[in-house]
Amino acid sequence: MSDSHVDRKVLSDLQDVMGDDYLKLLETFLYDSERRLNDLFRARNADELRLAAHSFKGSASNMGAHELAELCRQVEERVQQHSLFGIEHLIDQIRREFAEVHDIFCDECKRVQVS
Repeated sequence: MSDSHVDRKVLSDLQDVMGDDYLKLLETFLYDSERRLNDLFRARNADELRLAAHSFKGSASNMGAHELAELCRQVEERVQQHSLFGIEHLIDQIRREFAEVHDIFCDECKRVQVS
């Protein structure tokens, strides 16, 4: 099952692979993602912005948050092309998308703790 925010098949596959460590993986992703989001907002230069976007893109992609990863890819690409006009809007889209992903992953944590 997939929705517009998280590919549930990826989560299912990760749970199969990670077993008892799946909950720790989810919690780590949530914690690290908060830090990565803050890094995007706090970036003082293009290099910091590109690195934050690249790091966030990889972890989001690995966890099945493909739309979040795509938005991060767009930031990374725009920085590489020296096209920063309107980048704030794109970063705000990342913030909004992460809010959706965050809620889904929190629900997934609760589901795993109950089972």
